[in-house]
Amino acid sequence: MPYTEVARQIQVSAGTVHVRMGRLEELGIVRRATLSLGLVKPGYGTQAYVGVCLLSSARFAEVVERLRAIAEVTDAYFTTGPYHIFTYLRCRDNEQLRAILHDTIQQLEGVGRTETLVLLDELFIRPIALRAE
Repeated sequence: MPYTEVARQIQVSAGTVHVRMGRLEELGIVRRATLSLGLVKPGYGTQAYVGVCLLSSARFAEVVERLRAIAEVTDAYFTTGPYHIFTYLRCRDNEQLRAILHDTIQQLEGVGRTETLVLLDELFIRPIALRAE
């Protein structure tokens, strides 16, 4: 939601909202405010989650930095469970996804295997509702 809309709804100036958001970011309460794009129209219609299993935990930092260098890997998480790293990829099409998986991620030194979940349709995304306790 644009700051101007937030300002209108709470009846303050857009500048006030901007300053307060900046302060919340400084305090670490807000990590980022983002614009959510529909990526199909600009040509990024294939999205996938990819679990990455490492050959050795000693390669963790190196593999994370190499994943960071791949533009299509937009998110990466350190997780519990069967994967050391869980990533989110946004690609133009299945062919690009296949190429990134086979030719890039699976070739990274230290990667043992990957498991891919292709997203077929976005059902919903919502922010968490914060409750006062």
